[in-house]
Amino acid sequence: MGFSKETIKQIRRLMIFGAVLVLVLMYSQTAFQTVVFFFRIARPFLYGGAIAFVLNLPMKWIEDKLFRSWNGKAAKRLKRPVSMLLAIVSVALVITVVISIMVPQISTTAATLGREIPIFFSDMLVELEELSRRYPELKDPVAALEGLQINWESIADSVIGFLKNGVGSVLTSTVSVASSIVGGIVNGVISFIFALYILSQKEKLKNQGTRILTAYLPERVKGKILQICALLYKNFSNFITGQCLEAVILGTMFVIAMTIFRMPYAVMVGVLIAFTALIPIVGAFIGCVVGAFLILIENPILAFWFVIMFLILQQIEGNLIYPKVVGNSVGLPSIWVLVAVSLGGSMFGVAGILFFIPLLATFYALLRDSVNQRNAGKKVPGGAQEPVPEVQNQAPQNNEIQEKASQVRQSGRRRKK
Repeated sequence: MGFSKETIKQIRRLMIFGAVLVLVLMYSQTAFQTVVFFFRIARPFLYGGAIAFVLNLPMKWIEDKLFRSWNGKAAKRLKRPVSMLLAIVSVALVITVVISIMVPQISTTAATLGREIPIFFSDMLVELEELSRRYPELKDPVAALEGLQINWESIADSVIGFLKNGVGSVLTSTVSVASSIVGGIVNGVISFIFALYILSQKEKLKNQGTRILTAYLPERVKGKILQICALLYKNFSNFITGQCLEAVILGTMFVIAMTIFRMPYAVMVGVLIAFTALIPIVGAFIGCVVGAFLILIENPILAFWFVIMFLILQQIEGNLIYPKVVGNSVGLPSIWVLVAVSLGGSMFGVAGILFFIPLLATFYALLRDSVNQRNAGKKVPGGAQEPVPEVQNQAPQNNEIQEKASQVRQSGRRRKK
């Protein structure tokens, strides 16, 4: 019994796939090192692609909204460079505003903490003394805290030993840090230039990619790949725009609420929460911890009310704002958002959290469409079932069919006679 050509091709593909899988498992460490090596080489270009993707969102909006009427030949040539320049300026302006708000507030806060922390500890010791008088069982721990002294001689010996033995290591580490800084700057410049090339020639790059897929892949596979790429672009774009809008709304809510209740560091805490809220689910809590610590040094009671206010605003934002701004745009249920945050954060940190939500949303959409297509013709819960016709509507049709059949039979009998 022979095999068809298609079966032989499938067997050949399975054998090649199995051989490659066995080789990867046998030399997994070498393969992993090779992947890491190529990733380091391609890192500036990957960063450039990410920068181009982010800059493309405001650039596309500027081209479609502001420069829609630029249809002349000269205007079309200037449309892309001007839109790109405005997009870069807008992103740089946002970063500059955030830095100009944060840096003075941070310096002022550091100076305030330098003054307030010694006063805070002295007040704490006074309170401990009062507690020790009220509760005699606390007398020994408080006496130990009051008798705590700093051994300056041991600290001086440690500093001298560090100066004798650690100068060489400090110089080595300084050289390595300087080289890493220079390498980071060079990679940043290469990434930015690569991003500009992508933005200026994105239509040409898209056409070239489509032609490559058409040349080497079947039409069905090419269509599926293009569909996945379009879905990825849609999910990433919606996630980035929705997350930025949600962060701005949450930060504004905190600034207004803290100003109304006359809490300190309103602008700084609002900007910090807005910045950390770009990280889904866990980001805003980081801003809450920092804000609560800053307010705690100045007024512990206000710190308590700040935490209560944060929980209330977080519930409002999580139940009303986030589902409409981000959740509906990505189309991913909240339980899978938590899964994406956990997996991405454990494997790749903050970058993994930001990337895994759109990736999982794309996989979720593809799986949902595949399941719906497979269940379309099956009588399963959730699948598309064929409508059952009513008996009353079928009765007249059956009578007509029987009458026609009897007429045909009678005519046949007549012809036989």
